[in-house]
Amino acid sequence: MHNKFLRFPFYLLLFIMIFVACDNGLDDVEPVISDPDFFVSSELITTYTEDKIDGFINLAMLLYPDQKNKLEELKTSIETGVKVHKIVYNTEFGDNELQASGLVCLPMAAGSYPILSYQNGTNTLHSAAPTKDPDNQLFQILEMMGSTGFIIALPDYLGFGESEDMFHPYLHKESTVQSVLDMLRAVEEMVEAEESIEFNNNIYLSGYSQGGWATMAVHEAIQKQYSGEFKLKASACGAGPYNLNTINEYVLGRTQYPQPYFLAYIFNTYQNIGLSTAIGDVFQQPYADRIPTIFDGTKNGSAINSQLTETVSDLFTADYLNSWSSDNKFKPVSDMLEENSISAFNTSTPILLTHGTADNYVPPIVSDELYDDFINLGMSNNLIEYIELDGMNHSDGIIPSGLASITWFIQLKNGM
Repeated sequence: MHNKFLRFPFYLLLFIMIFVACDNGLDDVEPVISDPDFFVSSELITTYTEDKIDGFINLAMLLYPDQKNKLEELKTSIETGVKVHKIVYNTEFGDNELQASGLVCLPMAAGSYPILSYQNGTNTLHSAAPTKDPDNQLFQILEMMGSTGFIIALPDYLGFGESEDMFHPYLHKESTVQSVLDMLRAVEEMVEAEESIEFNNNIYLSGYSQGGWATMAVHEAIQKQYSGEFKLKASACGAGPYNLNTINEYVLGRTQYPQPYFLAYIFNTYQNIGLSTAIGDVFQQPYADRIPTIFDGTKNGSAINSQLTETVSDLFTADYLNSWSSDNKFKPVSDMLEENSISAFNTSTPILLTHGTADNYVPPIVSDELYDDFINLGMSNNLIEYIELDGMNHSDGIIPSGLASITWFIQLKNGM
């Protein structure tokens, strides 16, 4: 659920940023779309040539020597340069129609391509959404992956980008699925108007942390409701909080929890969508009064954590700590957590799970249990694969999980 990039020497990436400086003066023609249902507009943000992407990967090998083999695999898969656009599209939240946004990365070479949608991890800053911060190192890597033969989609999520005037419905399954699927529909409409490239109807999904959870939720929705509309080929889900009641129980069972804003973020969302349990029944003061005001888009996770506490017994009320699972007063909370959790489901589409074994933000037990549940439903090891990232914490796992996902997708796409 954490969107911090990595605890690596990223000041070195300043050199990379200079090396891969973007061509922002490229002329780009707004696609002409007849009667679009979802697409509203697009704007060219930047471009990356093949040479610049190749140079980026060379330097990334120096920064991540333990990922050299995966990076070399990516290097040999470069097919084209990439054009990065901001897209605005129509979607819904409840009964309200609104506009949302995201990044779309189009290969420069003519051809027929699948869409790869990447759902990003937890973010509280409006300025850190993909369309507001496309030069973020993680987003840059993802944008450049269009060079390996994908149309890349990076949703902002509701509450960010074009829709930042509303709260972000954090870990709310229905609205997350709706907004991601509507962006996929808008990208399809956008690509239909392109002269040199086309969409080959295949879709890949990937994400880490909140994005891993979102990816699994979208996969489930496509499998159960939209299989006739979307041809899903594979999903890669990293360190997602799939079972929110398990996450809740894990946190409440600890003395200290290093990311208290995760729990506050969830509760703030569920209060906004109608949770009946009073915030003061769950959180102690002064935190109960602070939580409704601190998720305003101007503070990052660290700043919000500083207004909370890592001491679990100080953050939550004694009643909630002792009887959250047995007192009917808290049943609306556990019901809401259950409603927005993701259980194993029958699917014929391959899934890759990744999770760091030392993750103390999102405990690996949620991936362990989900994998076991998929196997117990009769899915084979060829259909559901689980890579445990030995000794890695939540932040450490971002790059290895992402590289494992994209190289796996490339292999599937190429029939390997």
